[in-house]
Amino acid sequence: MSSRRSTPLAIAPLAAALLVVFTDAARTTAVEPPKLVVMVVVDQMRADYVERFQHDWAGGFKRLLTEGAWLRRAAYPYLDTVTCPGHATISTGAFPRTHGIPENGWWDRDLRKQMTCTEDPRLSNIGYLAPVITGDSVHRLQIPTLTDQLRAERGAHVVTLALKDRSAIMLAGHGGDAVTWIGEAIDSWQTSPIYSTTPVTAVKSFVEANRIAADFGKTWSRLLPAARYKTADDGAGEAPPLGWTATFPHVLTGTSGQADATYFAQWQRSPFADAYVGRFAATLVESLKLGRHDATDVLAVSFSSTDLVGHAFGPGSQEVQDMYARLDQTLALLFARLDDVVGRNQWVVALSADHGVTPLPEQLVAAGKDAGRISSAAVANVVEERIGAVLGSGPHVAFAAGNELFFHKAAYDAIQSSPDLLRSVVKAIDGIPGVHKVLRAEDVRDASSSSDVMLRAAALSYFPGRSGDLIIVPRPGWVFAPRGATHGSASADDQRVPILFMGRGIKPGRYDEPATPADIAPTLAALCGLTLSHAEGRPITVALTF
Repeated sequence: MSSRRSTPLAIAPLAAALLVVFTDAARTTAVEPPKLVVMVVVDQMRADYVERFQHDWAGGFKRLLTEGAWLRRAAYPYLDTVTCPGHATISTGAFPRTHGIPENGWWDRDLRKQMTCTEDPRLSNIGYLAPVITGDSVHRLQIPTLTDQLRAERGAHVVTLALKDRSAIMLAGHGGDAVTWIGEAIDSWQTSPIYSTTPVTAVKSFVEANRIAADFGKTWSRLLPAARYKTADDGAGEAPPLGWTATFPHVLTGTSGQADATYFAQWQRSPFADAYVGRFAATLVESLKLGRHDATDVLAVSFSSTDLVGHAFGPGSQEVQDMYARLDQTLALLFARLDDVVGRNQWVVALSADHGVTPLPEQLVAAGKDAGRISSAAVANVVEERIGAVLGSGPHVAFAAGNELFFHKAAYDAIQSSPDLLRSVVKAIDGIPGVHKVLRAEDVRDASSSSDVMLRAAALSYFPGRSGDLIIVPRPGWVFAPRGATHGSASADDQRVPILFMGRGIKPGRYDEPATPADIAPTLAALCGLTLSHAEGRPITVALTF
């Protein structure tokens, strides 16, 4: 039985904030609120995919473009363009400096170990088909989400779904009827006890009847005619998962002739996983009667496989193009089901992405562009050498990953008290190929209004106690990844994403007004007659009918 109306562990610190938000919320709107608010996040969807792939689409994406509003100049304004902060920004309408989720994970200075953005050692998750020992919650999120406000103000029923824990959790916020994701093993669907203390019947029924192994032996072949694919099928730098080559077709057979861990990795990196999530979402809409209650309900779905395929094959690959052609079909089926169950024009959808992605460096170099790979381990080694020459042997670096460098406290105290040592460390990092700039935490924490675009981007990503002591800004085209494609920079490749709205209260059209994904929640709130007082975004009024 769901415990959505109870007060979970994670919500207590937010009680005062919620009270202020809900008391001051606007309660009127010029249109009748939608029966269902739908948020769709397509993980790693670059803005230019719409221009590049729209002629491949005849289903859900095409419907969004023809019946909806397309914000063509949307981008994240911050540095750490990764999944957890992206989903938190979409759900809260605020940036990492405010919502408190700067990265997918960071060095916990108190526990002295790396923690993920949702990891909660106080809890054990609820498994649907097998026991789980890990615990997750939203306790690190500092402000309420749109769904939190709709639950508290309007009694909304909330369903969120994704392959990734951080995606489902950040979209939900501090409560929900069914908040579901999958763990590291096949069929390891789960939820957190902050959402439900027992398995949700509708979720359990679906996963029992729809085992992931049912896709074993299927072949992922190209959906479109061969001439529609404009890039090579074996691009430089591609890093397919174990058991696959860089070229089509891709057969889901694992390595042991059964549905093993390799098969599960292949399945997650295929369109079959997106199709599964789409069917799952449509089933929960019907079984939990979303859009048929007295108040506005919420469905939030994050399609994670586009990100996994993008990492493996890169944004210029035939695999990525094919994923979006197939996701177009999946979205068409989901939207048609919403029409049937909720009623056409009785629901509204916002679709965006949590970040973009940088092309494979090998392909950029081949095109004569500046690009390459930066090793976090190499950064840490260079820094250790410089500090060790002054302070003696370490380790002095506690954690290094991507843009963030964390020091052990004694080492950072010494660096702060020695300008010469600080300059030496910064100079050493600056000398690594691909590094554009090195910023200190002290430089960025109060710079969110800076005219320096890069400094402002770092400041919007910075959250005290969770962000690194040094922030490393890479040059465009350079990535912190040993293989495949990735994201996480302030380049246009990583920051620019699409924003599309469709449905009740939306004025169809193509709009060139600048926007950020932080505008999504305020826009949806306005359609429901609410105001998000913690939001840093604003309603995109040009795309509304009132």
